[in-house]
Amino acid sequence: MADKPQPVRLLYCAVCSLPAEYCEFGPDFEKCKPWLIKNAPEIYPNLLQEANEKEAEKVSERLQSVGISAGGADEAAQPSQPGETSSSKKEEVKRLPGGKIKKKEKLEVVIEKVVRNRRKCITVVKGLELFGIKLTDASKKLGKKFATGASVVKGPTEKDQIDVQGDIAYDVVEFITETWPEVPETAIYFIEDRKKVPAG
Repeated sequence: MADKPQPVRLLYCAVCSLPAEYCEFGPDFEKCKPWLIKNAPEIYPNLLQEANEKEAEKVSERLQSVGISAGGADEAAQPSQPGETSSSKKEEVKRLPGGKIKKKEKLEVVIEKVVRNRRKCITVVKGLELFGIKLTDASKKLGKKFATGASVVKGPTEKDQIDVQGDIAYDVVEFITETWPEVPETAIYFIEDRKKVPAG
């Protein structure tokens, strides 16, 4: 006579209440991961490996953010130059929560031609505000110079940009450098075929 089959004992996830084998198909797999690593590492061995790698990355980021230099003690011992403040170095590098470093924005003007409805062109000018130029004044001057509509709008990255009606991409470079001499021609770029190309 055959042995009587025994019931199978399943391990259910405490987060999503699915069997642990099916957590990856559930709605909250990211929330389940810590519980699975602790209670069912044999089912998902790659999760344990990922967790170890992430922990190693965090430790290496922390070590890099501390950054001990060989001349650090000597620099601290020297008196600062007159007019030089110690806070100026702190202002150059901004740290975000988590130890990430915020990069300084590059001082550049980007000009892009956008075609709408196969016929109408709009020239987009981004980055003039980085040179201390008021965008409302710049849009008025561009509209007058090229006898077209120009307005300040929010771009896809939530930054203000100037939209000028018409294809004036190459004419606008000369106008910008003449009107605002603080903007060098080497800082003006075109976007062509999704690549940044210098204007000069």
